[in-house]
This record gives sequence, C-alpha cells and structure tokens, in this order.
Amino acid sequence: MLRRDIVSNGWLVALAGLGLAAPGSAAAQEAAGSGQAAGTYEVPRTPDGHPDLQGFWSNQTYTPLERREGVTGAFHTPEELALIESGAAGRESAQTEPGTIPDVHYDFTQFGLDRSQAARAQNLRTSMIVDPPDGRLPPVNAAGERLAAERAEAQARLGGRWDSAEANQLDDRCIIMRGVGPPLMPSGYNANYHIVQSAGHVMILSEMIHDARIIPLDDPAAPPAGVRQWIGVSRGHWDGDALVVETTNFNGKNPFQGSGDRMTVTERFTRVSDDVIEYRFTVDDPGTWDRPWTAENLMQRTRGPLFEFACHEGNYGLYNTLVGARLEEQRAAGEAEQSRDR
Repeated sequence: MLRRDIVSNGWLVALAGLGLAAPGSAAAQEAAGSGQAAGTYEVPRTPDGHPDLQGFWSNQTYTPLERREGVTGAFHTPEELALIESGAAGRESAQTEPGTIPDVHYDFTQFGLDRSQAARAQNLRTSMIVDPPDGRLPPVNAAGERLAAERAEAQARLGGRWDSAEANQLDDRCIIMRGVGPPLMPSGYNANYHIVQSAGHVMILSEMIHDARIIPLDDPAAPPAGVRQWIGVSRGHWDGDALVVETTNFNGKNPFQGSGDRMTVTERFTRVSDDVIEYRFTVDDPGTWDRPWTAENLMQRTRGPLFEFACHEGNYGLYNTLVGARLEEQRAAGEAEQSRDR
C-alpha cells in the first residue's frame, strides 16, 4: 500500500471568497485552487518535448460517476462539497472501526485507506459524467438489453454468487479490478497509478493487482480484429499537450457499466498543474448505447513507490465466504428438518 497525502480543503474557502463556486471545467477548478490563472500553466516536458505526465497519481474522489437523484446543476458550491466530504468521511470511518458492525474486513482508517485520508484533487462537479448534460448515463438500447439478459442467464446457470468461485465477481477472484481501466475508475481504496514515459510508449501501472497498460505511441497499425483482451488494446498519440489513448478490442468479459466487446474508450490526459492531471474519457459502444458519453475526473499527485498488492497470496477471503455459505446452508437445512419433526 502507498503512503497517503491528505489534501487540504483550504482552497475551497478561497474559491468561495473569490466568487468561483462553479468554475466551468476541472482545469479551471485546479487553476483557481492553486492560484494559477487558467491557461497560463507551463507543463514540464520530457527530453523529446512532450508533456511530462510521469510520477505517482491518485484518482480517488467523492464525485460519483452519475449525478445523484435530486441533485441539480453541474457543480456543488464549496460549502456543499465540504459537507458531503465530511459526512462521507465520518460514515466511512464508523463503518470500518472494529466492533462497529459484525463483518468488518479490516480497519481502513488504521491503514490510511479511507477516501478522506487518500490524496485526491478537490472536484466541485456533481458527477463525473459531463455529457449528457444531465450527468446521467444514456438509456441502454435494445441490443444492450439483450446482452444484459444473456449475461443474467449465464450467471443464473452458475447459481448464486456464493455457490462457487466461478459464480463470484472478478475482483473477488483476483482476476481484474476496475482501477486498471480503461477507463480509469477510482477503486474503493489504493486508487493509485504510476505513469512512466519513453519516446515511443507510455506505461500506466495500477496499484490494485498491479496490472500494467503498455501504450504504444503513434502506431498507425490497427490491432488485429481477432485479438480480444480484458483491458482491450490501446494506441496513443499526442494532441497538443494532451495524451490521447484510444482502446478497442475488448473481450466483453469485464463489462463497464454494461458495455460489450464493441466498446471504444478514448482517454485524454492533460496536466493542468504540477499536482493535477485532468482525465477525460469518452465511451462509444453502439451495442449498448445509441450515443457516446463523456466523463471527467482529476488525478492528484501523490507519493510513491507503489508496493506490491498481492491479491491472492495469503488471501482467504473467497475461500472463507464460500465456506460460510455452505455452513449457512447446513444450518438452514438442519432448522428445516427440526421444524418438520415437531
């Protein structure tokens, strides 16, 4: 696990005083928060002249992917965000204190894993989704509904989640976690990445399970149609000061919000200050939605290095939950038999 940096909320007060409660973009938020005028930041560059995105970054956030019901407007005020974060931090701390609830896995607070303790860029957005303007996912089309039904039927054939390891979720089986992307979505904890650049490649290492994306730059060759991977096949290029990464060729076994193997994810990484990367992605999957949709998050600089995340080694979580399910079944069967004998 990575040592966490607690990011100060002080700039929120400064925003309120400047009357900048609803800046027009994530980059504008960061510029206001750092005292840097929007558009004047000079990005550091690598020896080959491209923006230097290297280092350790966290995309941890309290901003949900979709705008919550009852929330109007694209931005919170600083005061609203401060209340949301303090309330969520209190609930998270209470839920992970041993003895508070019976099924605590471990004390997140003790190990610096709460979101309130993680390095994170403050974000006034009410949702990551910026298009559609309502901050919500587009409706799933008929093809997407058929795909969802097929997946539900396949899952039903395996039985319930706790019937077998095969029926369980991918992250519980230590196969893949959503943090690796694409798109890069914050995990519940350890939402950290190590970015390394060379003249021809960019590598993004995710702390969760230590999956690494190796992204070739300026490679015009399209990946073979028959090559299908868990995290797709990525190709990158520079668009001015933004790193653009397009990923296709997903295998469809790790769906993102119900997506299929026809999904294309286009990511844009733009460094907007010494400590923040603006991360924007567009999802286009005609087999699930009739229109593309776009979301935005911020990546905050944090401290390294990343330490090994050994998901399987010494991990008895999945084994224990399956054993527990069998014991519950035995107990229920015994109680049913006693009831019949009465």
